[in-house]
Amino acid sequence: MMEKSDPMQKNSTGFIVEPVPGGEFTDAERDSFYRIVASRRDIRRFRPDPVPEEILGRILWAAHHAGSVGYMQPWDFILIRDQNTRARVKAIFQEITEAASGCYEGERRALYNSLKLEGILEAPLNLCVTCDTTRGGPHVLGRYSIRETDVYSTCCAIQNLWLAARAEGLGVGWVSLVDIDRLRDLLGIPPTVIPVAYMCIGYPNEFLPVPELETAGWRRLRLEDHLHEERWRHRPGPDARGQ
Repeated sequence: MMEKSDPMQKNSTGFIVEPVPGGEFTDAERDSFYRIVASRRDIRRFRPDPVPEEILGRILWAAHHAGSVGYMQPWDFILIRDQNTRARVKAIFQEITEAASGCYEGERRALYNSLKLEGILEAPLNLCVTCDTTRGGPHVLGRYSIRETDVYSTCCAIQNLWLAARAEGLGVGWVSLVDIDRLRDLLGIPPTVIPVAYMCIGYPNEFLPVPELETAGWRRLRLEDHLHEERWRHRPGPDARGQ
């Protein structure tokens, strides 16, 4: 969010960001945004090429300019390059993944075990996005009745980063199979700060035309099945694979 008194803002990488006069975008700019959304993927296979610092600066700038309730900006970004640290995160992931496989049986368990669900050691950069629950003090505008808006705001920053990375040709993979308390201890995160997302970032081997889980048998649910008018409409829910 830019100050109204400053029509132009230069971020830490030195590139200029200009507000759109009148708030209008061209058809090409609008179409590019929707293409980026449609092309975003959860990436697990990476090339070893390093992420240039100027590009990293741009995607972090995009994350930091996400909307946040009460302008609290509760996020922080821990950049993790050390292989020893990442190996310890990978060990946590492997333990949680093995335990989670017990939720499946037969062919579905075999399918689950065949999936590659992370690129912790392969990606040139790991990133932990956190949420400081104390940011902004004891009272934050708009947070009075829904305390979780700090986490929701942090998720907005994560999505901004993910879309900006895709625009830059970078892949991002969210590693959700981790133990939050162990991750907090490993990275020295204070007890009042929540590790919201552990992410792998780098240039992917490829951007698949269809999400990998969809190819493996999960399916994207139809938008119309998620729409309600005025009140919640009860209906049978899909199983974990959307089927």
